[in-house]
Amino acid sequence: MILKITGGRIVTPSGYIDGKDIYCENGIITAITSEERGFDKQIDAGGNFISPGFIDLHVHGAVDYDFSADNEQSAINAVNYHLKHGTTTIYPTITSVPLNTMDSALGVIENIIKNQKTSANVMGAHLEGPYFSPKQAGAQDPAIITPPKAEDYNYLLGKYPSVIKRWSFAPELEGTEQFMDALNNAGVVASVAHTDALYSDVEKVHNMGCKLITHFYSCTSTITRDKGFRRLGVIEAGYLMDDMAVEVIADGCHIPKELFSLIHKIKGEDNICLVTDAIQLAGSDNEFATVGGVPCKVKDGVARLLDESAFAGSIATTNRLVRFCVNDVKLPLYTAIKMITKNPAKVMGLKNKGEIAVGYDADIVIFDNDINIKNIIVNGKEVSI
Repeated sequence: MILKITGGRIVTPSGYIDGKDIYCENGIITAITSEERGFDKQIDAGGNFISPGFIDLHVHGAVDYDFSADNEQSAINAVNYHLKHGTTTIYPTITSVPLNTMDSALGVIENIIKNQKTSANVMGAHLEGPYFSPKQAGAQDPAIITPPKAEDYNYLLGKYPSVIKRWSFAPELEGTEQFMDALNNAGVVASVAHTDALYSDVEKVHNMGCKLITHFYSCTSTITRDKGFRRLGVIEAGYLMDDMAVEVIADGCHIPKELFSLIHKIKGEDNICLVTDAIQLAGSDNEFATVGGVPCKVKDGVARLLDESAFAGSIATTNRLVRFCVNDVKLPLYTAIKMITKNPAKVMGLKNKGEIAVGYDADIVIFDNDINIKNIIVNGKEVSI
């Protein structure tokens, strides 16, 4: 079937294309042209924006489901909730939980992928922990946090070689080099997170191939002093290492607009990936939940620990991230879209996603000026929302 998308403004990484139609066949974009061609189905964008589908690298759940749990239909419901807000490609994130719980959760994700249980592209799992600094636990369960355990990570990497796509960890921990070797051998993207690392610790794993920092400024170390001498941390490493990408939870709560502007000014538009870090309270009517064994609540549009000492993830969707970048930070729309499409695709090695271009996967969203989603196309097929 040939799908034609017409009547909209196509968003590219550097601007917009007006007056052209998009043709898709067999799940691939085959033409972007003003030349009239044959088609089987047409979608009229109605003057709205036509964008690549959004890619969320870091998302824990929605509609009362945590991806660390063991319920397939609930996991599908959570994926579909984010899909209807524009997330056509998703990496379900499993927090710091016991090994058997992580094992079961990975099994659920594996089955969803193998049996194509959702229209969204579930590309694999992101493991956030448990190899973290106890002092930077945030909303992670301190009782589960541990240095890398070879018998555990080798077991999971061996059992789920096509499912585990990314693993976040603290690079200052004992056993990090062996863990990095295991990730590299398995083709898993390594990411620095929940850490008290010094610049030298980050430099070590960066030289081994780690090119990503999880939720920049959240549970990440900065400048400290030792006998008067200043020591750089993860934040400074993120700024100084030109090819280090950084995640930003752009929900308007985790990072104020001024700080986002600073990150953008220093890192540039090519090295920022917008993520939701959404938990199970996203899309929920409930105010309280337990995430990875840690109780939390929603207040003022963000999830918090019960004592409000720290945030506990967001309740955002990807279109909310784009809206914040455009309306509050005042970035061009095409720049915000690049940070939720092309950049995460690059980080995860997705060569045919993240742009509207001939030969790319036909993952497309259509939205209005306030980033309200009007149409969703995944692999060339319109998804009902």
